[in-house]
Amino acid sequence: MIRALLHAPASARAGSVIELRTSVAHPMETGYRRGSDGQLLARLLLRRVEARFDDELFFAADLHAAIAANPFLAFHLRLPRSGWLSVRYLGDAGLVHEERRRVEAT
Repeated sequence: MIRALLHAPASARAGSVIELRTSVAHPMETGYRRGSDGQLLARLLLRRVEARFDDELFFAADLHAAIAANPFLAFHLRLPRSGWLSVRYLGDAGLVHEERRRVEAT
């Protein structure tokens, strides 16, 4: 189970730069630990974060094993117009989670 938070302003002036913040809580597993039966636990890491505005990619980050268990990311967007902001989290074992927010340009 994954729980993601996306903080974005509900509205901002068109052409202004807005800050977007996201944090993700998920059951991270490095693939190096052993379970109670002595077998290695399957790796489960976040691998990529993608941010889109009206389906146009404007930010992407490839994450690696050294990333924090529940990463926090902050990035910026120059708001061109009203539209939909989406952040997608991709990980091992087919993990895909998406958060969406509407941002209105004033």
